Amino acid sequence: SISAFDFLNNYNPSLSNQLSSMLKEERIIAAWSADMYEIDETGTEDVAFLLACLGTESKHILEIACGSGRILVPLAKAGHTVVGLDMDEAMLRKIPAKAEGMDNITWWTADAISEDWGTGYDVVVIAGNFIMNIVSDEGPERAQRVLLEKARQALKPGGLLYIDYNHTYYPEQWYVHLGERVIWEGIDSAGTVGRMLLCDSTYDAATGLIRSTRRYELETATGEKIRKEMLSVKHYVSLAQLHTWLSEDGFRIEKEYGDYVGNSIGGTTGRAIICAALPEE
Repeated sequence: SISAFDFLNNYNPSLSNQLSSMLKEERIIAAWSADMYEIDETGTEDVAFLLACLGTESKHILEIACGSGRILVPLAKAGHTVVGLDMDEAMLRKIPAKAEGMDNITWWTADAISEDWGTGYDVVVIAGNFIMNIVSDEGPERAQRVLLEKARQALKPGGLLYIDYNHTYYPEQWYVHLGERVIWEGIDSAGTVGRMLLCDSTYDAATGLIRSTRRYELETATGEKIRKEMLSVKHYVSLAQLHTWLSEDGFRIEKEYGDYVGNSIGGTTGRAIICAALPEE
């Protein structure tokens, strides 16, 4: 047998070189992004709030899109048995150093939409705005539905689904921004310096779709310059829509909060934090 890469290398060296260059750029961008996330995402309020909602009794927890373990590792340190999955290998490589010596934490590389999650969990956590940031060939709205369906399948009877995402009653004000915004800027551990920008963000009230262009402008320690643009399409799920989906999947909403001090969701709060349970058998 012969791999697709070897086939291209033998029969179309030019195309093979292009593919190799693209893969190299993607690895550089992924590594730089993982380091920028570590530098930028240092808040702990959401983690503390989640831990308070879970209580002190040890639980079997699955975190979807666990990334670098920012939430997963504190859950394990609190005494829970935790499993994380994420499709970003550069992010997952950050976990071992944080979880050294711990035997109640595991993680693996997986696409949350297309791959199996396992079953029998007490809690499924979908936090860090992942319900808004899903990347899938399914399309963003369908992927959100699949996410909730798979959460139901992964939980045991009486299990809890915990969702935390950016919420507003005025998405047209939050998500419409013409021009460029610098989201991340800095140098990573390999010496790659650059920035990631979000350009020309629009919101369609009829479809709930948020469209923008994500642009990376990087230069490696060896002087290699990378400029890459990617179209980003997200679906803003309203609270009413999420309520409907959860009900259709058999969940009962137990608690809702609009911020990390426990206020109700309102016009001036910025989160939707939902604890929804499946019925006991």
